[in-house]
Amino acid sequence: MQIEGRKILVLGAGRSGTASARFAAERGGTVALHDKKAVEEWSDEARSLKTSHNVGLMSGQIPSWLLDQIDLVIISPGIPANSVPARYVDRKDGEVIGEVELAFRFLKGRMIGITGSNGKTTTTTLVGEILKDAGMDVLVGGNIGTPLLDLVSLAKEDTWVVTELSSFQLETIVDLRPRIAACLNVTPNHMDRYDLFSDYAAAKHRIFMNQADEDLAVLNADDAVTSKWAEGLKAHVTFFSVKKELDEGSFLRGNELVCRAEGSEKVLANRNDILLRGLHNVENVLAAFAISLACGVSPDSMRETVRNFKGVEHRMEFVAKINDVSFYNDSKATSVDAALKALEALSESDGKTVLLLGGRGKNAPYAPLIPLIGSTVRALVVYGEDGDNIAEQLKGTSEIIRAGSMTEAVKFAAEAAEPGDKVLLAPACASFDMFKSFEERGDSFRKAVTDLTEAEAVSGRG
Repeated sequence: MQIEGRKILVLGAGRSGTASARFAAERGGTVALHDKKAVEEWSDEARSLKTSHNVGLMSGQIPSWLLDQIDLVIISPGIPANSVPARYVDRKDGEVIGEVELAFRFLKGRMIGITGSNGKTTTTTLVGEILKDAGMDVLVGGNIGTPLLDLVSLAKEDTWVVTELSSFQLETIVDLRPRIAACLNVTPNHMDRYDLFSDYAAAKHRIFMNQADEDLAVLNADDAVTSKWAEGLKAHVTFFSVKKELDEGSFLRGNELVCRAEGSEKVLANRNDILLRGLHNVENVLAAFAISLACGVSPDSMRETVRNFKGVEHRMEFVAKINDVSFYNDSKATSVDAALKALEALSESDGKTVLLLGGRGKNAPYAPLIPLIGSTVRALVVYGEDGDNIAEQLKGTSEIIRAGSMTEAVKFAAEAAEPGDKVLLAPACASFDMFKSFEERGDSFRKAVTDLTEAEAVSGRG
């Protein structure tokens, strides 16, 4: 791809946009970086591009005279592909792509692409660990935190590049082609961005659009959407399931994780080997195993990795036990379905759950939570921008407590819980009303729990 001499507009000055602007400038492009926030609010790294790479920094409305000169727009995931600057440049035959598409055009190695409404970060991380433990050259990035562009200089021809891909990133791919592509599930999410659920599902489906006969597509046989996708895909398809045995694919039978292919089967692991809680994490492990088998990893090696895999931060993360009440941080549960899966995981053990819900809603209904709340939840603590809406939709299911901050929410939850209970942060919402990210929200929860622990210790000494 030709970068040198092109006039390039990068939309969004976050992590992805900053990487894109730096990458394009280093390859001879004339680059302007734009964000709706005032430049003074940008990160130090983004602002420094002005002096280190001669990148123009802009906020506010982009003048049409500048758009007339642009022939390439690189759009960050958080900005809709139909935004006015992107549409303007596209109409005059300019090119509009995202950061992952730009990276793919320069990337050596073999890409593994993983998407899904839930579980993609855990699965991506686990695949990376499995391949690394098997002695393979592996890099992990994408939506998981490290921009794919930052891996371009590190990847070699034999590198496996394990990439988490969001629906937002997939909207703007053109040529991106994973050798192995997986979609873990598709459930209502980001309905504040998409007009229809089918639009969201279509964005997820794009991960397979450039695959060829020699590639592999990994699909969830239990998911109402992905289970119907095999027909029409060019790649070879393999399924995974926790609900039924498959003629071909990976599945849970009793406590055994089994792979069946070409008339024979192997037991890959036992459910007791998995440290992560919940049936949804068995799904994630099955998907990771299917991907890793295709990369040539032995079952023994995969089993050893999963026995030591403790998951990732902010995903069903145990924080502390106070007065026989266990506190769990699942701040990454930013959709209703993710919150439901977290609640299901804790319902497998004794005791009730006090559930923390709230943040910036995504226009998805909270009704799917009602049956499980009725049977497993002692109290709901709601907070944030969508707290009143949540309380209205879930009224009558449980005691509902309104909190004004994360500290207050944790305090109220601890007071509502009884010995043997669990307190779970699984917000079912985005974090951006009160926090910069779900990580910051999870850190705030952990600090509030730690403060409770310290207060309890002081009280005990008194």
